[in-house]
Amino acid sequence: MKKAEAVQEKKVGLPVVNSFNEWDLLEEVILGVVDGAAVPPWHVVLHATLPEKQWDFFKKNSGKPFPLEKIEAAKKDLEEFVHILEGEGVTVRRPEVLDHCRPFAAQDWSSSCGLYAAMPRDVLLVIGDEIIESPMAWRSRYYEPIAYRSLIKEYFKKGARWTAAPKPQLSDELYNYDYIEPLDAQHVEYAITEFEPTFDAADFIKCGKDIFYQLSHVTNEFGIQWLQRHLGDTYRLRRVEVNDTHPMHIDASFMPLAPGKLLLNKERVPKVPGMFKSWDIMYAPTPCMPANHTLYMTSTWINMNVLMLDHERVIVEKGEETIIKAFKDFGLKPIPCHFRNFNTFGGSFHCATVDIRRRGALESYF
Repeated sequence: MKKAEAVQEKKVGLPVVNSFNEWDLLEEVILGVVDGAAVPPWHVVLHATLPEKQWDFFKKNSGKPFPLEKIEAAKKDLEEFVHILEGEGVTVRRPEVLDHCRPFAAQDWSSSCGLYAAMPRDVLLVIGDEIIESPMAWRSRYYEPIAYRSLIKEYFKKGARWTAAPKPQLSDELYNYDYIEPLDAQHVEYAITEFEPTFDAADFIKCGKDIFYQLSHVTNEFGIQWLQRHLGDTYRLRRVEVNDTHPMHIDASFMPLAPGKLLLNKERVPKVPGMFKSWDIMYAPTPCMPANHTLYMTSTWINMNVLMLDHERVIVEKGEETIIKAFKDFGLKPIPCHFRNFNTFGGSFHCATVDIRRRGALESYF
């Protein structure tokens, strides 16, 4: 869609919060910040999800700020991303900058620090005109939604719905302290139990009336049941079987890009889900990320973690030349942005944002 057409459409009123899928014309996002990021305390949920070569770093630096030079490099990437988004007609909002190194405690546990407010996609699930705060399983992320509260209150006052999922106790009953590393993806046991509902919003992908999800080390069946009952019969939650030994967040495995176009990680989703048999499938090429690049919390498959601005425009890491070419061959229009230094902190363009308003309505694509 041309910018002039987009501006003309903006004159037609929409709810302040309006998002049903991953591809309608994007008008407003919340983009995270890395300021104040802290190394969280070592815990079984970190053991189950973080790259093994980073375990010593987390154990030795718990409660300390992440290295300043890495934070500053990631901030430069974020500023470039802001410049590109605004140039493409997208309004960018930011959460509050907080000191995540502060300790805190609940009734049954304490944490030497938080984590960050870099990944709003983890914390906030936006469905239609509703913002849902996730009941997250990491103790270090218990108060993370606070960074977004001033924005959420603003959206609420302008007509959006605001729900906080049941605040979890995060007592020891939630955690599987007998967790062991799986031999393969067919023998994964989760680091969390079914004691109470938990989920990260990044374990869900929206396709109109169908919302796809994975179970993971942060999202349990109880959490899925709560969300389905909360949303009611309007939406259908559908599980994607993901072949991942350390599952946490679906958007580096399974990513619908536009109606009829699906991006898959062939290693993690070797079999195309039946509902997508008529769609065009693009398998993410091998990542270009250098082997020596620091990734605290993710794998190099973060190259899949892209953001659609509409049915064609897609924001992609500038150094991922193979996926840029693949997107062009797939009929899309890649917009390159330096984001490698932000990738260091565990996410990319999709993780770093949460859609607040896309110009579209609720539809069924299946």
